[in-house]
Amino acid sequence: MNKKVRIKLKTYDTNLLNISCKSIIESISRTDAVVIGPVPIPTKRKIYCLLRSPHVDKDSREHFEIRVHTKLIDVYQPSTKTIDALMKLNIPAGIDVEVKI
Repeated sequence: MNKKVRIKLKTYDTNLLNISCKSIIESISRTDAVVIGPVPIPTKRKIYCLLRSPHVDKDSREHFEIRVHTKLIDVYQPSTKTIDALMKLNIPAGIDVEVKI
């Protein structure tokens, strides 16, 4: 029976994402699990348009965007050591982690 754990990481900062991916892969590779990834998923952009002036100048607007960077890591044949290593792992603030078994 093939078991798989999928780890999905989301953040606004690419440096934090790369650092956390490296630390996850290093901690999993110490156990005997097979790691596939990190697989980058296309960046989602949210663009917000705001009026600069509250009253008159309708043509004067500012655009802001938020980029959400995402990566997937698949772990095949995880053991109890692998799951313990993932639970003890310190992931920096600002990263959303989703784990599916």
